[in-house]
Amino acid sequence: MARRKIEPTFRPYADETAVRTIGALSFENGTNRIALHGSLDITRDQAGLRQARDLKSAIDAIVAVLAAEDLPEAVAQEGEASRTVKNPFA
Repeated sequence: MARRKIEPTFRPYADETAVRTIGALSFENGTNRIALHGSLDITRDQAGLRQARDLKSAIDAIVAVLAAEDLPEAVAQEGEASRTVKNPFA
């Protein structure tokens, strides 16, 4: 029986550095958003079942954090808070 790699605990929205990977699908943590990149083939076998359960666990953890908070309607999009400043080299 193959040993399963145990990843460090992924705590949604807890930091800007954690990444959880399932197959080729990565969940990149952030304090305001979690980015998903890649793809995941869930095969009809034991490996697929493990991946489906891992995916469900990740989504359940994200939903639990969101459901427990008083959320704004939307977070600011990147770049919205930017402002123009005078060029210090001009």
